[in-house]
This record gives sequence, C-alpha cells and structure tokens, in this order.
Amino acid sequence: MSPTPNSHQGQGSEPAPAEGHRANWSTLPEDVFRVFETRTAQNSAVYLLPTLQSRNPQMTLLDVGSGSGSISASFAKIIGPTGGHVTAVDVNPIVLERAKNILTEKYGISFQVTDRHTLPFADNTFDVVHCHQIIAHNKGQCEMLREMLRVTKPGGVVAAREGDMDTESFWPPLPGLLQFHTDLEVRIIRGRGASTSSGRELLSWALKANGGDRSKITTSFSAWSYTEPEDRKLWATGMIDVALGNPQVRESNIKSGITEADMDEMREAWIEWRDRDDATLSMVHGEILMRK
Repeated sequence: MSPTPNSHQGQGSEPAPAEGHRANWSTLPEDVFRVFETRTAQNSAVYLLPTLQSRNPQMTLLDVGSGSGSISASFAKIIGPTGGHVTAVDVNPIVLERAKNILTEKYGISFQVTDRHTLPFADNTFDVVHCHQIIAHNKGQCEMLREMLRVTKPGGVVAAREGDMDTESFWPPLPGLLQFHTDLEVRIIRGRGASTSSGRELLSWALKANGGDRSKITTSFSAWSYTEPEDRKLWATGMIDVALGNPQVRESNIKSGITEADMDEMREAWIEWRDRDDATLSMVHGEILMRK
C-alpha cells in the first residue's frame, strides 16, 4: 500500500526549512517529495469536495502554492472530465517542473511560477481558489487570503486548510521529539513571522480578509495521524531530511541556538519513533470556505 496518513481528512503539514535557508529543491531527497506527494484532494481537501461536485461543470480552480502538484492533479481529475480547468501556481520553478514531469495525464491542468502574495490574474477570474499548508509557513496571512479573494469570481469560494502545530501530539514522549516540536519547529515557523497556531487562527484571518462578514465563511476542523509502520517511516524520514539532514539547514539551526548534539538526539528520536510499534503522531487542522 502507498504510505498515506491514517486520517480524518488527510495529510500533515510539510516539514519546513528554517528562515534564511529555504530548501534547495533541486537537491531534496526523493523521500521528502514522497511526503508532499501523498497529498490528494481526497485526503487533504475533503471539506471542499462537495463544493466541487455542486458547482458548474466548467469550473476554473486556482491552486496556490501547489508544490509538485499532487492535490492539483486530483482536483483536475474531478473537474477536468466535464470541461473544468486547474491552474497550479508556486513560487518555485523546480517543483513545478517536477509536477509537469510526473503528471503524465493532464486532465486540464496548467502550471505557472508566481509569488502567492501578488497573483498575476485579473479580479474575478476563478470559481475556486485553494491553498493547503501554505499560510502556516508565511507571514502576511490576511494579505494572502485577501489576494486569493480578489481573483475569485463573485459567488466563488476561497478554500484553505492549515495545520495547528501547537496541537501536535505524539507517543512516546522521547526527549528528542519534545525538543524538535517545542523548540526547533517553533524557531523555524516563528522565525518566518508565521504562526504555530494557524489552524485555530484561520477564521480570524479570513474575517480580516473579507471585511468581517462571518455569514460568508464556513469553518471546520479535522485531524491527521501517523500510526502505521509505513506512514511513520515516511514522515520520520521527511522530517529528518528537511529539518536535520542538510548541512546548510544544520548550520542555520546552530545559529538559532540548536546544538549539533541536540540535532543528533532529535534524529535518533525520530528513528526510534519510526521503529516503535506503539508510536503515534497527530495534529489538528483548521479549514475555511470563504464565499465571495
């Protein structure tokens, strides 16, 4: 079976490199991409699926911060056969090139390199504008949602799902994992001006983005979990490779106050967690549908 999180709606947030050393996507191990590419509309955007199924058959959908496109492709499989089209955008040309290479079945999908804060589209262009685990890793959350709303057609929907890292829970409580989640991960996210409680803050940001109209926002929560051996292996490997394995990343971690010994202990803790039969990990996500 393919390694997918045991989830009530989906895939976890991506392991994120710290401020000052964004990931060199051209050299990321294949295992890291496998973490990202387990995500689909069916496991990461269940809250949006009824909207996709009820809208006009020639829907236009913008996927912001699409990465290598696994969610984008699954959207295209849903709306493409009836004439719909997905536009997948990301700031990084390397991941978009990967998306083009791995998505051999096109399903009405195109790719464009762009900054998610200044989308190069006219007002009122798309029926649905979607993002997943993007707002949590960046500052300017309200501005990003406002920009997504700008390019949404009247009557259309902005959809966002963000992890709430402060709700991460895991077993066993290994000291290395405790430090990883409560120290290193917090430094990485807050160092960007981003938030470790994005899931619960998402509704607040949406209200600021749409002028405070609560009647146009539907909010929900869901959770993902890693419990099965194959899933644990996938997640642990991704976290080690992105946050602990790269020499450039380790150097930046040291500058932020994390020692080599700390990182070695974290790495060993992830390996132990991966291999233990009683190991589990979960996190809550916030979700919004914001109608224009």
